[in-house]
Amino acid sequence: MEIIIQPSPEAATDIAARIIARQLREKPKSVIGLATGSTPLLLYRKLIEMNLDWSGVTTFNLDEYISLPREHPQTYHSFMRENLFRNINIAEENIHIPDGNAKDIPQFCMEYEQQIHASGGIDIQVLGIGTDGHIGFNEPTSSLASRTRIKTLTQQTRRDNARFFGSEEAVPHHVITMGIGTIMEARQNLLLAFGQNKARAIAEAVEGPITASNPATILQMHPVTKLCIDEPAAADLKRADYYRWVYTNKPDWQTF
Repeated sequence: MEIIIQPSPEAATDIAARIIARQLREKPKSVIGLATGSTPLLLYRKLIEMNLDWSGVTTFNLDEYISLPREHPQTYHSFMRENLFRNINIAEENIHIPDGNAKDIPQFCMEYEQQIHASGGIDIQVLGIGTDGHIGFNEPTSSLASRTRIKTLTQQTRRDNARFFGSEEAVPHHVITMGIGTIMEARQNLLLAFGQNKARAIAEAVEGPITASNPATILQMHPVTKLCIDEPAAADLKRADYYRWVYTNKPDWQTF
C-alpha cells in the first residue's frame, strides 16, 4: 500500500489522474472500475481536461441504488453520464453500471461478475472511502470475500448521503455493490480521500488491524494499492512523515 499525501484535494487528484492516464496510454483497451460520490468529481474533471482516448476502454461501476428510476438525478447512471461519459469518446457498449431495477437482482449480480471476468478483469479500480471505512457500498461487517450483491445501507451511510437527496428519508435503503472480493481482484486499486472527516477511517485502513469492521483495511493485503489523500485526511496517520519521505524519494521511473 502506497500512501501519497498531498497538500490539497486538487494536488492529490492530479496524481490519481496521471496514474489513470498512464494506464490508458500504455494499454488503450484497459478496463477501469469507477466510483461515484463527491470524492471522484475532481478526478473526472481532470480526466476530461486531459482529452484521453477512451475509445477502446471498458468501464465497470462499483454500485447503484436499487429501485430509483434510471433517469433520477441521483442514480449513478445519471451521475456518470453527467460527470464523465458524455464528455469522453467511450463506446456506449463498453459502459457497465449495475441495474438497480433488474427484475432478478441475484441473477443480475452473478452476470455482472461474469461480465467483469469476460472483459479480462479490472486494471485499475477507483475507490472512495466512507467515514466508517466502507468501500463501494460494502458496509462494516461485510464479508471480506464478498462478490457483487445487494446490500442494505447503514444509518450512517444514509445520513452521509442525505445531502444529495435533500433528506435522509429520501435515500434508498438498498443498493447493488461490487463485493470486497471483487475489488481485491483488480490489478490495481486507487483510493482517494479528502477532509478531516475521513481521517479516522484512513488511519484504520492503513495502520490498523485487518477487520470487517473497517472494510478498507483489506486493501493492506492487495499487492498494488495507492491512496491519494490530502493533509486533513492524513491527520491521524502515525507514520505520515515516513509516507511523505518515501514518496519524495521515489526513483524517477516510479513517479507519476
